[in-house]
Amino acid sequence: MSTSWLINTLLGAVLLPPFNMLLLCGLGLLVQRRWPRFGMTLAVGSLLMLALLSTRPGAMLLAAPLENRHPALPLPYQGDAQAIVVLGGGRLANAPEYGHQDSPSSPTLRRMRYAAALHRGTGLPILVTGGQPDGAKESEAVIMARGLREDFGVPVKWLEGESDNTAENASQSADMLKKENVRRVLLVTDAMHMPRAVKIFERQGLQITPAPTAFYTVTPVLPGDFVPRTGWLVQSSYAMHEWIGILWYRLRYR
Repeated sequence: MSTSWLINTLLGAVLLPPFNMLLLCGLGLLVQRRWPRFGMTLAVGSLLMLALLSTRPGAMLLAAPLENRHPALPLPYQGDAQAIVVLGGGRLANAPEYGHQDSPSSPTLRRMRYAAALHRGTGLPILVTGGQPDGAKESEAVIMARGLREDFGVPVKWLEGESDNTAENASQSADMLKKENVRRVLLVTDAMHMPRAVKIFERQGLQITPAPTAFYTVTPVLPGDFVPRTGWLVQSSYAMHEWIGILWYRLRYR
């Protein structure tokens, strides 16, 4: 198991909802005796914020600016990219319905499906990138390549299976591609992840054309979307993770 992956996972649990809001609520209750107004405001405010982030409008406040930064790729694609790079987005471990093999998670599968469509439309070769930071037997790259070949009938030219995070995805993928004089790529990942991914890949000297998928903020808001739900809290947490990542990247490389 990768130490960096473990640290990032623990930090994410603390900094992202719901734990961060519950932590603030607990802090408010602790200081309420000494500072009653401040403590109560902090406790109640954090719970109200948690409720807001559990609604679709609340999640959209965080997610929409990320998704709007790079619109969907116009089709048919007529640019000059030389390859398609697909970022892994997790796995389903030990899936019994597939003989206890690891299989792509829903985010990974969405990216694979879009990459397959792009490949069929362009004929561009595919690179899949994703390691095994959680100590799994197979890298995400191997799982993705197998799925693209067996489920979508699409070949994969390059497998990068040593990376533990987006920065390593970028550096190790760039090393592979540059050896074959490939510098212009279509980058496939979730729309919310794309702003951070583009900056990181461009820093490696690649020319990136964003090819985002999995847009969550394009459909109209319905009355039922104001009811707090776990799914919207998950989207809020994802978006907040990306904003923290963007801030960290700017502070590190300013």
